[in-house]
Amino acid sequence: MNLAQVLAQSAVRNPEKVAIDFEGIPYTYAQLYEGINKCAQFLRRIGVKKGDRVAIQVPKCIEFVCLHLAVLSVGAITLPLNVGYPASEIQYFLTDSQSSVFVSYSKGYDAVKEAVDSIENLKVVMLDEKSPHGFDALVNELEKSSGDDVRKYPTEKDDVGILLYTSGTTGKPKGAMLTHKNLVSNMKALHEVWRWSENDVLLHALPLFHAHGLSVALHGGLYAGATIVMHEKFDPRRTWETLESVPCTVFMGVPTMYYRLMREWESIKPDLKRMRVFISGSAPLLENLFYKFEEATGFRILERYGMTEALMITSNPYEPERRIPKSVGYPLPGVNIRIVSDDGKDVEPGKVGEVWIKGDNVFKGYWNNPEKTRETFSDGWLKSGDLGYQDPEDDLRLYLVGRAKELIITGGYNVYPKEVENVLEEHEAVLEAAVVGIPDEDFGEKVTAAVVLKEDSKGMETDELIKYCKSKLASYKCPKIIFKVDSLPRNAMGKIQKHILQKELSEKVKEQ
Repeated sequence: MNLAQVLAQSAVRNPEKVAIDFEGIPYTYAQLYEGINKCAQFLRRIGVKKGDRVAIQVPKCIEFVCLHLAVLSVGAITLPLNVGYPASEIQYFLTDSQSSVFVSYSKGYDAVKEAVDSIENLKVVMLDEKSPHGFDALVNELEKSSGDDVRKYPTEKDDVGILLYTSGTTGKPKGAMLTHKNLVSNMKALHEVWRWSENDVLLHALPLFHAHGLSVALHGGLYAGATIVMHEKFDPRRTWETLESVPCTVFMGVPTMYYRLMREWESIKPDLKRMRVFISGSAPLLENLFYKFEEATGFRILERYGMTEALMITSNPYEPERRIPKSVGYPLPGVNIRIVSDDGKDVEPGKVGEVWIKGDNVFKGYWNNPEKTRETFSDGWLKSGDLGYQDPEDDLRLYLVGRAKELIITGGYNVYPKEVENVLEEHEAVLEAAVVGIPDEDFGEKVTAAVVLKEDSKGMETDELIKYCKSKLASYKCPKIIFKVDSLPRNAMGKIQKHILQKELSEKVKEQ
């Protein structure tokens, strides 16, 4: 089994159809798969073999798509990386994954060159940023191509296809190993539930380094044989204009994107008569946004639930009347869930417990981290860390009520407080720090920190700490606000009481 081989069938069925329109430049399925083959030839030429990790840190572009699918075609593993990651994080990802190839672009590489150059036996491939929307840069890199198809798809179902790093409560990100079985089975389940067809036109405004934009949107659209209209970046006004001017039928976004779309609605009020479905995920959708969007557009957003380690887990029904705010719907075909108490026993429907998951969608484990893998599973069930309950009156529909783990979801991206706290506490002026998520209409949650400064640093401005964080972390992980406090709230055992701190900081934010 190989995901790229499954997706290649769309080129066989309809080679002259436009597969991806990237910023106004169309690529047919035949052209797309020709580009994939050229990339596969290049990977073979530089020695990439089955199981090798190929890290890709480039802006959203057609080359990313071709390289990713070429990596899978030759049996290697794609490691997609956010272009916003600083040098220290890139160095960690490359060394921890033991990547053999790092694909970058000139502007981005300048920021990480020193860290990358220190890694032995790492091949660096540069894409010319002067041609971000076409094959020219890649073709130049490939030199002359023989035209032979070198894609042998030498993988079994349990071989890893994608390695996605997800932050951990210890502060060190962990590489989630997603197999071809995980990717293919989840893609097919979504195809069925969301009623994809080759007549669909997906407006793709999500990043490609994230599971949402990569495995849900890109893979899903290509598997359906649909056309994907791809924007390099999300812009709310442009999104509305495109949904009206192009015969789009599907749009996927995170709640932050929908919030920003609604801010532009009154000034545009586009005709959405061709649209079939709006889908939201990666963070909880606020109830008032759900109803506000429906009132304005006539569409009920279809919300689903997923996580890096299990891809998509549940989805609201396709039928609009069965989509309910606050609910994430029902398990996908082939996916089973349990709601479990702290002692590992199933709770009654209607009662809150931790969501456990089993199915072909569940990841293989964490890269080179068997201890964390064992902690995450119990008798074959993945312990999600999310708290929820099933409605006994509605076919066990799932509702999420919180997170057992301290995960913050801001703008659709995952941030674990410990990782940010570690950075803050590395600063010479900081005695201790605590990080929480504060509800925010725009981002869903805003990364917010409280710091206790050392006695000789009491006068330091918090802006300096924010700047320090930006030098160490991706921007979305950095605190938007930092408050100086005399002490952090603790219980009798000395543990910081995050729920009290969150309430206190929420009040401070309101007072600003």
